[in-house]
Amino acid sequence: MAKTEAWHAAGERRTVETKPPVPRAILVGVQLPGVDDVAHAASIEELGRLVNTLGYEVVGTISQKRDEIDGATVLGKGRLEELAAMTGGTGVVGSMAVPRKSKARERFQDGDGKKPNARQPEPDPEAQPKPEFVIFDHEISPGQARNLERATGAQVLDRTGVIVEIFHRHAHSREAKVQVEIARLKYVSPRLREAPGSGRQQGPGSGESDLELDRRKIRDRLAELKEQLDDIQRDSDQRRSARRDQLRVALVGYTNAGKSSLMRALTGSEVLIANKLFATLDTTVRVLQPETNPRMLVSDTVGFIKKLPHDLVASFRSTLAEALEASLLLFVVDASDPAYESQLEVSRNVLREIGAEAVPSRLLFNKIDRVSEVDRAALHAKHPDAIQLSAISPTDAAALRETIIAFFEAAMVEDQLVLPYARQGLLSDVYEHTCVLSEDYDATGRIMRVRGLPDAIMRLRRTLAVP
Repeated sequence: MAKTEAWHAAGERRTVETKPPVPRAILVGVQLPGVDDVAHAASIEELGRLVNTLGYEVVGTISQKRDEIDGATVLGKGRLEELAAMTGGTGVVGSMAVPRKSKARERFQDGDGKKPNARQPEPDPEAQPKPEFVIFDHEISPGQARNLERATGAQVLDRTGVIVEIFHRHAHSREAKVQVEIARLKYVSPRLREAPGSGRQQGPGSGESDLELDRRKIRDRLAELKEQLDDIQRDSDQRRSARRDQLRVALVGYTNAGKSSLMRALTGSEVLIANKLFATLDTTVRVLQPETNPRMLVSDTVGFIKKLPHDLVASFRSTLAEALEASLLLFVVDASDPAYESQLEVSRNVLREIGAEAVPSRLLFNKIDRVSEVDRAALHAKHPDAIQLSAISPTDAAALRETIIAFFEAAMVEDQLVLPYARQGLLSDVYEHTCVLSEDYDATGRIMRVRGLPDAIMRLRRTLAVP
């Protein structure tokens, strides 16, 4: 907050905190052939939520049906002029500089062609400032962005830029921060522009323009970040390897579908819950509560979204490896969202891209408390095997826990393990990865009847056999 000083009636001066103005934005979407009105409206509405997550205020929307996106300005001439009228721009793709008038003409004429001594209307103190941002619901090229900024006089962003900025603000772990910075630099690099009047560098790197120098710095930084990410991923691989025989469930799905709420309901953990897109970026792993024997782990993963920038999918491949290495995927879908079908398809496409489509999965329709009985019946008819629940219902959470346990128990087998007396230090390992049904003793050691996954029992058998 900014601080200003104000004099009060008593004559004392006090410091008053004022909030900085909220950036204002216009949303722009082009409806191409093959995209129906409902899908187009849902995409624009989602862009508005993304922009709100950034802390911007959406003050207007422009939409246009076109056979294809204009290569220079995205929009047609008429819509571009309409957009420029909203932002205070010229509507013309030319220099952003205002043509300089002669001093004689300045004395005689102001900007709208009227004499300076003519009486002008007083400015309206209630008038809202012009929007500073124009945000497109598509990825636009650097050239299109330059043309649009010249025509509108506003800063131009696209959906990719908005998502990358949200990820940048919400990343907390070292891994997420490195991954996001990689994606951000890849987005920014081709959009750098030469500053007016810039010249060639002197000394080290001489002969390079400022633009070339900046791009070289970005390349160097990307190489450094990739080395850091490789080190982080090796550590992550080791941690995942240590959990390879544990029973793991991964919550996956569209952003804001309620995965974090389900995570809290299943594990009792104090994970962040917010009605914002991409509130969770860092994968969280917690133990299913009440604890089972063997323990079951639940992972809350980053949410997906339509038109997720490819560099972000690539950067978050290691984060999404939690889904790839899980024993069970729970697809969490917001049942109250009219666009749930397309959101589910987006989630499946992303997981297909990382090779996780073969992992066993169950479909969960969350937020069912917001859905009418008629719509619930329609969901059941269309997805008869899906689970309908509300993350805020303790009864539903308990039933889901039993479903998870039943899934793993169906794959378990009973077997016998012998723990030599000289190796009693491994007893905790047996209890962690299996359910010990009974124990007995003989001359060789502790004889245990256990129940667990075949791979876990096989690994324990090899470990116990090593002298």
